[in-house]
Amino acid sequence: MQYTEGMLREGALKGKNYIVTGGGTGLGRSMTKYLLELGAQVVITSRKIDVLQSTAKELEKETGGKVLPVACDVRENEQIEEVIKQAEAEWGQVHGLLNNAAGNFISPTERLSHRAFSAVLDIVLKGTAQFTLAMGKRWIDQKQTGVFLNIVTTYSWTGSGYVVPSACAKAGVLALTRSLAVEWAKYGIRSNAIAPGPFPTEGAWSRLLPGDLAEKFDLAKRVPLKRVGEHQELANLAAYLLSDFSAFVNGEVVTIDGGEWLKGAGEFNMLDMVSPDMWDAVEKMRGK
Repeated sequence: MQYTEGMLREGALKGKNYIVTGGGTGLGRSMTKYLLELGAQVVITSRKIDVLQSTAKELEKETGGKVLPVACDVRENEQIEEVIKQAEAEWGQVHGLLNNAAGNFISPTERLSHRAFSAVLDIVLKGTAQFTLAMGKRWIDQKQTGVFLNIVTTYSWTGSGYVVPSACAKAGVLALTRSLAVEWAKYGIRSNAIAPGPFPTEGAWSRLLPGDLAEKFDLAKRVPLKRVGEHQELANLAAYLLSDFSAFVNGEVVTIDGGEWLKGAGEFNMLDMVSPDMWDAVEKMRGK
C-alpha cells in the first residue's frame, strides 16, 4: 500500500528547522518523525518535558535526526518566546511552525463549566495565535521567509454539536490561517491548514471515546472509503505543505478525511444504506 509510504524524495527537507507543538505524542509525533526522515531538524513542544524527552530519544534513534525537546504551555507567551529563543540558539533559524497542540472535550455543552470551555479556547485558538504572532514577528524583523501549518478540523466550517468549544476555536484558527495568508504574503510568509478526518491515536481517542464508545461509534463507518486514515498519509501532506515544493500554496485548508464530511453534508447521502432489493422496489413504484 503506497499510501503508507513516504511521499517526498530522500533529503527533501535537509537544512530545514521546524517547531511542532504537541509533537511528543499522537499525530504530532508521526508528523515529526517524517520531517526527520526527510532530513529536517525539529523542536517538539508540549507541557510534559518527560514525555518530550522520551519521544526525542526514540525519534533520534529511529530516524538518525536531531530533535530538541522544549517544555511549553502555548497559553503562556513567555514560554513560547523561550522555545523560539532555544530553537534559534541551537540551529540559527526556524523555517516553519506546525501548530498542532490542541485540547477537546466530547460533552453536551450545557454540562461544560466555563473553565472547561475556556481551556479549549485558550489552548487551541489563543495558543495558536500567540505562537503564530511570536514566530511571525521574528520572521518579519529578520526579513526571513517562513511557513505556518495549522491543524484544524472539518467542523471548523460546518460547526458540530458536542464539541462546541473546539469548533469555535478551530474556526478561529482557520480564519487566522486565511487572514495571515493574505496579510503576510508580502513578507514571504505562507499560511496553510490541514483538516484531518479520523486518524486514530491511542491517547486522544481513548479520552474522547472512553470504554466501549469507540467501538459503538466506529468512525470508519462514516467514511465513504470505509477506513480510517494512516498516520503516514497525514505526515506526507504535512511535509509537503511545510516544504518549498508547496511554494505557491497559500491560504488553503486541505481536507484529508476520505470524504467523511461531504458524506455527512449531503442531504440524501444516508441512502447508501438502501439495499439493492429496496432500490428494485423503488424503481417498480416509479414505473407505475
